[in-house]
Amino acid sequence: MAGSPNSNLRGFNHAVQTLLKQPSQFLPHLTIPTFTHLPENLGPHLVNSTNQISAEKPPRTPTIRALVLDKDNTLCPPKTTTFPPQILNKLKALRESPTSPFRKTTNPNAILIVSNRAGSHPSFDHEVRALESQLSHLSIPVFRLPAGAEKKPFCGEEVVQWFRDRGVIQSPNEIAVVGDRLGTDVIMAGMMGSWSVWCKEGVFEVGEEGKPERNILEKMEVWIERFLREKKGCVAPMPKGWEE
Repeated sequence: MAGSPNSNLRGFNHAVQTLLKQPSQFLPHLTIPTFTHLPENLGPHLVNSTNQISAEKPPRTPTIRALVLDKDNTLCPPKTTTFPPQILNKLKALRESPTSPFRKTTNPNAILIVSNRAGSHPSFDHEVRALESQLSHLSIPVFRLPAGAEKKPFCGEEVVQWFRDRGVIQSPNEIAVVGDRLGTDVIMAGMMGSWSVWCKEGVFEVGEEGKPERNILEKMEVWIERFLREKKGCVAPMPKGWEE
């Protein structure tokens, strides 16, 4: 695991270049307030008529077999390993509901936590242990960044391979990446050829006790997303190869 624990300057530079050259890559396929609002059957919510590249083709509904989940400000408050009760309840439902495509008994390797802290550097190994201990009954692991690989958004190929090796997916478009950051989670989904879900409010609902103020980068992303969608008329591009 190369690099300093907290450095992701290349990721920031890549986000800026993407915004300048391919701004639609910043837009998620689905926006929800928090992870607790994630639909169990994601496919129909990811594609609608306004996102179809060709109106002449009948809409296709993706089959989502795997979830990539961000940790900080998606599952836990930033820089913690504390799961709010509603987040744990949602994870439990996804793993135990008889109708869930991510049910533990039928799809045991369907959910993977991919963080730019936990699993990204040995200095955060204590976070990996804490997370996996709390989620052991749900069999949800934390992705360990392989030697030589880079943090999000550059580790998409390794994440896709993780699911392939376990027989979860055949194509990256069977994966949905769920997170609170457009510049890492959403962009990584696009680089993978997968679908993206943006948790706009982070880990806490609007008005919920303990919800922090957005930092400057988060405020900028909210503004950029609204500007691209409302003023520029941009829409999230379909995953690579989806229309073929």
